[in-house]
Amino acid sequence: MHDCGKITTPVHVVDKATKLETIFDRISLIDTRFEVLKRDAKIRSLRQQLELARDEGIAELPRRERAWALEQSLREQLRRIDEDREFLRRHNIGGEFMPSEMQVRVHEIANAHRWTDPSGNVALCLTDDEVTNLTIARGTLTDAERETINHHIVATINMLEALPWPPNLRRVPEYAGGHYERMDGKGYPRGLKRDEMSVQARVMGIADIFESLTAKDRPYKRGKTLSESLQILGKFCLNGHIDPDLFDVFVREKVYLRYAEQFLDKAQIDAVDESRIPGYVP
Repeated sequence: MHDCGKITTPVHVVDKATKLETIFDRISLIDTRFEVLKRDAKIRSLRQQLELARDEGIAELPRRERAWALEQSLREQLRRIDEDREFLRRHNIGGEFMPSEMQVRVHEIANAHRWTDPSGNVALCLTDDEVTNLTIARGTLTDAERETINHHIVATINMLEALPWPPNLRRVPEYAGGHYERMDGKGYPRGLKRDEMSVQARVMGIADIFESLTAKDRPYKRGKTLSESLQILGKFCLNGHIDPDLFDVFVREKVYLRYAEQFLDKAQIDAVDESRIPGYVP
């Protein structure tokens, strides 16, 4: 119920598996442009070699040396194009964090290659929108798409508050709508702090993050192991994102393990050294 508002979120945002995905993954368009870059490099090299062969004023030995230099130059161009294309393919997959130097390299690649499109126009190999998406630091969503998907919480609260709850369930909208709030007040949508939230809403925050980290059915990532998930969740505890006392209970009572035994693949259930979990106080 806490995510029922996602029915208002566009499918292409909810299911965005890669940084360049919209209705389809646009990395295929970039692949095509890079194939054009390689083709044009080969054509230029062949023309230069043809001109060299026709130049009667060059002795045989210098001609061979220049032909060899042209071949070496072509190999280097093709190597650089292939390396840049592979870099873009690799970073089209969203991860936990994309270092700033990697983001800079995307910009460098965009400016380093120009291709001739079907209309005969010379353009950069990446559009501004493609650069924006490929330099996403975390995950696969741009800031605008993140705002769009975050709106599902407002929609969730509005939908649940419109329902005729019996007295014992009247606070369900608050519990469900609090899973993006933070203990330091920097959360969404109301910016509530820890002492302004019910215990149930704070529990929802921990449960939602843990489920998201371990989920194996997300199109944009693999399900993480228990040890990986608890390391990340512990850092969330340290930075004021989740309730530290409830996190201690979550670990101490091995709630994570009971959940894992019911819902995770065996490969995800690895050994956990609780003494190494950030923010956990036994």
